[in-house]
Amino acid sequence: MRAIAEQLARARGPLMPILHEVVATHGYVHDDDIPVLADVLNLSRADVLGVVSFYHDFRRTPPAAHRVSLCRAEACQARGAEATYAAAADRWAGSTEVEVGEVFCLGNCALGPAGTLDGALHARLTPDRLDELTQGWHR
Repeated sequence: MRAIAEQLARARGPLMPILHEVVATHGYVHDDDIPVLADVLNLSRADVLGVVSFYHDFRRTPPAAHRVSLCRAEACQARGAEATYAAAADRWAGSTEVEVGEVFCLGNCALGPAGTLDGALHARLTPDRLDELTQGWHR
């Protein structure tokens, strides 16, 4: 963590690039990373924590093995996204292996409901199609 921070510290507005690199490298920003970043960048811990906690890209816990992100915007809602989201949330409720989240537009409105499964975009998702695409994922 310190090596990443020191490498990017001289960039203009270095906090965001450092946080992105930490997440890309380690998967999340550990609580122990906050004071290190603050020290390297001469910021307060509150400043660093404020940025980490504000942006949803900077998670503070290790990611699950799989991630389901389903669109909850109007076009996808009009095509049945609510049922797909409810089915996914129910299917993996309490799972440590699969994380279900929401997004509010993937730019795939004409083919909604849309979502991503481990980062891969999928269209016309239904609860049944979601089951097919995620076979083998632990519940």
